[in-house]
Amino acid sequence: MKIVVLAGGLSTERAVSLVTGCGVCRALRERGHEAILVDLFLGVEDVPADLETLFAAPDGLCPEAAIEAQAPDLEAVRSLRRDQGPSRIGPHVLELCRLADMVFIGLHGEDGEDGRVQAMLDLLGVPYTGSGYLSSGMAMDKAAAKRMMEAAGVPTPAWRMLEYAEPEAAELAETLPMPCVVKATTGGSSLGVFLPEDRGALLKALTEVRRFSGNVMWEERISGRELTVAVLGDRALPPIEILPAERDFDYAAKYQAGGARELCPAPVTEEEARLVQDLALRVHTALGLEVYSRADFILDGEGRAWCLEVNSLPGMTPGSLIPKAAAAVGMDYPTLCEEIVGRSYHLKRRG
Repeated sequence: MKIVVLAGGLSTERAVSLVTGCGVCRALRERGHEAILVDLFLGVEDVPADLETLFAAPDGLCPEAAIEAQAPDLEAVRSLRRDQGPSRIGPHVLELCRLADMVFIGLHGEDGEDGRVQAMLDLLGVPYTGSGYLSSGMAMDKAAAKRMMEAAGVPTPAWRMLEYAEPEAAELAETLPMPCVVKATTGGSSLGVFLPEDRGALLKALTEVRRFSGNVMWEERISGRELTVAVLGDRALPPIEILPAERDFDYAAKYQAGGARELCPAPVTEEEARLVQDLALRVHTALGLEVYSRADFILDGEGRAWCLEVNSLPGMTPGSLIPKAAAAVGMDYPTLCEEIVGRSYHLKRRG
């Protein structure tokens, strides 16, 4: 099968996406597929006369990719493209997608998880992995996802949207209930998420969160154990417990060596495991997600599970959480990648 692994893009999660894309591309090539990695934003600028020959390129066009301690400088990324045009789709991306039998969406964050790329591929008539455009958009928007959780009876921390001008931030910082979380509604990889410990830190959070999105959410902060549950097809995989080395599970903790310990399967009771697995499946179904997803929970001291958010395109680097959960049930990384392709290929996207 000819497969374009679409990665990179112009999201704050670009680096994570490229590592995901390289891992997936190499795994699929190992399984005999003609897979190539294509950067959504940079595209492929120097191409042969016959684009289809690129599917036989050595190492699948995979770049050198690594996740640094800080999110990428997107202005520096913009400067790399020769045409310097306004499009967020790079040269020859659409042509290569049209030539593919399948597009594996290895994007994270804006342009990938928000449904826009899925809608584009629907219009091109190209099969792609994972969920469709509408459910992807709802899952990416934390407020929309919260409303769907509440409608489905899935416990989630109390929350509200915040509308304020910058001069109003100081007053808001003195009146919002604490402890709390302040987050951009469309952030990912813990970017745009702030856990202030006092009102001075809350004021700073209310100011800095605007760098990530104009839509800001306040959420009650619940203490407990951090669990995450992957859904693959119609089953929930074993829950994973995340133990950050520092207090908060931020971008660096997620992706840098020693940033966190991940216990898989999580050392929870059978009843607690079933609880979070059932809730993950319920959220997956309520949002209309397909093929795979990952839901994040807090398990409080009374054994109640609170769903924080759901990821329609969770990290798929070889060291990410879904591959670890799959390994716990005997599924290696290439098999997981191929199962995602197989489950996605025959989905009917449009009537």
